[in-house]
Order: sequence, then C-alpha cells, then structure tokens
Amino acid sequence: MPWSNQSGGGQNGGNDGGNQGGPWGQGPSGPRGPSGPGGPGGGTPPDLEDLIRKGQDQLRRAIPGGGGFSPMMLGLIVLGLIVVYLFKAVYTIQPDELGIELRFGKPKTEVSTPGLQYHWWPIESYDIVNISERQINVPARNSRAGAKLMLSGDQNIVEVEFTVLYQISIPNDYLFKVADPESMVQQVADSAMREIVGRRPAQDIFRDNRAVIAEDVKTIVQATLDQYGAGIQINGINIEDVAPPPEVADAFDEVQRAEQDEDRFIEDANKYSNRQLGQARGEAAQILEDAAAYKNRIVEEAKGEAQRFILVYDEYIKAPEVTRKRLFLETMEGVLRDSNKIILEKGAGEGVVPYLPLPVIDNQRKNTTSPGENQ
Repeated sequence: MPWSNQSGGGQNGGNDGGNQGGPWGQGPSGPRGPSGPGGPGGGTPPDLEDLIRKGQDQLRRAIPGGGGFSPMMLGLIVLGLIVVYLFKAVYTIQPDELGIELRFGKPKTEVSTPGLQYHWWPIESYDIVNISERQINVPARNSRAGAKLMLSGDQNIVEVEFTVLYQISIPNDYLFKVADPESMVQQVADSAMREIVGRRPAQDIFRDNRAVIAEDVKTIVQATLDQYGAGIQINGINIEDVAPPPEVADAFDEVQRAEQDEDRFIEDANKYSNRQLGQARGEAAQILEDAAAYKNRIVEEAKGEAQRFILVYDEYIKAPEVTRKRLFLETMEGVLRDSNKIILEKGAGEGVVPYLPLPVIDNQRKNTTSPGENQ
C-alpha cells in the first residue's frame, strides 16, 4: 500500500528526507527521546508529576499573596463549610406535616413537630410525612372490569363504589411497618365492604341503611389497620354510587318503580286514614261537649226546681193557708189553660143556641193564637 512503501516510492517519498510517509505525511513512530523528533508534542504520554506541579503553580497564583493559605482564605473556607453543614442539618416542617429523624438508618421514637428543626448530619437523616386528610377511591379508577361487583345477603349482585377518608396518625408505623399503605387501605376497605354487603339484603345498600353499612365498614377497616400497625386513622366511609349490573338494570328499575308505587299507595292510605281519624275524633269531641252541656243544663234545671220547691216550702211554713190557695189557683190555671173545654157562667145559657160548633170555634181560636200564647 502507498503509506507502507519503505522504498520511498510514496507520494512524499523523495522529499521528506527519508521519513517513512503515511497518507497524512507522517508514518507511525516509536518511542523517542526528549531531544529527538519525538520530544514534546510527540506521541509519548504526558508526565504525571509535571501535571501535578503545573496544577500547584496555578493554585498558588490564584491564591492572594502568593504561595500558602492566608488566614482570610482559611476563614472563608471554614465559613463555607459551616454554611453547607447548616444547609444540610437544618430543615423546616410545615403545619400539616410531621418529621421522623433516622440515626444510621434507624428511626427515632421522637416525632418532629412543625417548625424549624435540626439533626446531626450526615449521621442522621429525616423523613417528612403529610398528615392532612387523604381520599382513596375503592375500587381504584384503573381497576379491572368487574371489580365493583359484590354479592349481597339475598343473593343479588350490586356494583358499589365508595371512598375512604383517612389520615396518618403514627408516622413511624406508617413509614416503616407497611410497604404500600395506600394499596393496603384499598384492599382492606374493599374486603370489609364485601363482608358487610354480603351480610345484608340489597335493599339496605341501595336505600335503607347506607349510613349503618358505612359505619360498620369503617369499624372493620380501622380494627384491621390497627392490627397491622399501619399508623392510619380512618375518618369516614362515603358510599358514592350503588347500581345493579347493566344486564339486569331494566328489571331492577322496574322493581324499584313498583316499590315506589307501593310506598306512594301506602302514603296515600295513611293520609286518608289520618284525615278520617281526625274527623271522627272531632265528631266524638263535639258529641262529648254536647253531652256535657246537656248534662250541665239538666243538672242546673234540677237544682233550680229544687231551689224553687224549697222557697215555696219556706213560704208555706210562714203562711200555709195563703200558700195552699195560691198553689191551687196556679194549678187550676195551668189545667184549665191546657184543657179543651168551654165553661159558661150561670145565667149565660138563656138564648144560647142548643148547638154550638165548638170544635170549629176552638180551631179558629188556636189558629188566631200566637205560639207564645199557646205556651
């Protein structure tokens, strides 16, 4: 090949003074001494001691005052180290957070409260936990199909979606006793909900006893998390949506409409019953009041008659003859007034026609007599 031709037959073979040429005008060369062509800038690697010496010279020129470290420079270095240490050793905890310090990777029992805190860096480190309330959807949004299906106590299938509200109560347990706290809360809540729904009829979860079911689920979830030592407090269970499977949704809606009609009929019947019962009670109260009034009237009349009799008797004791005659006259007046008879005085019969239309006269008299006079 042209660059390996040792006879000088290359492109620069006759002009390079015997140099074995290559394609770029220089062939490969071996080690060369410092005074030969391979001196500085040749193919030998740089001297390490020379590089170190050059670095020291540059450092001396960069430091004020020439060689060595001045007291001011040492002070600046120490101050910089202190600033770096404080930046690493001091940390801040927000109002809704708690901190856990670790010494050689082992957590301390003390909990750091909100504010400015200090730890011995680098032998200590810290973890900060947000203790504000959190929410988890059960099942998760990206869960598999059919994860919402649950079997009720009356052998019906329902789809249940609910949320769990929780917050961290013991940061040490939350950080170091459970690998995935959120996933564990989801699984425990789902298991507890399936257990409670499996004990009750579907109607309870649909309408009747949602609050009771949510409270039972909360109790089971909290007890299970306490048993695991998860350091989590359950604040509430909210049942968001309960629906039948799509395959039986129409039939279920028909049953729901029938139940609603039944409730409406029962409500109408109760209204009618209450209305009739109110009327009957009103009529009964009126009858009782009338009876009480009639009783009072009769009693008062009897008392009045008795009082009148006593007064008449008192007068009779004072003047028996006069009182007896007066009673006789008043009695005869009442008898004669009410009797259907006509009395003629003696001597009034002369010229009297033997036949008198007495019934006609009597009827005429009654017709011309006012009702008050008849009494």
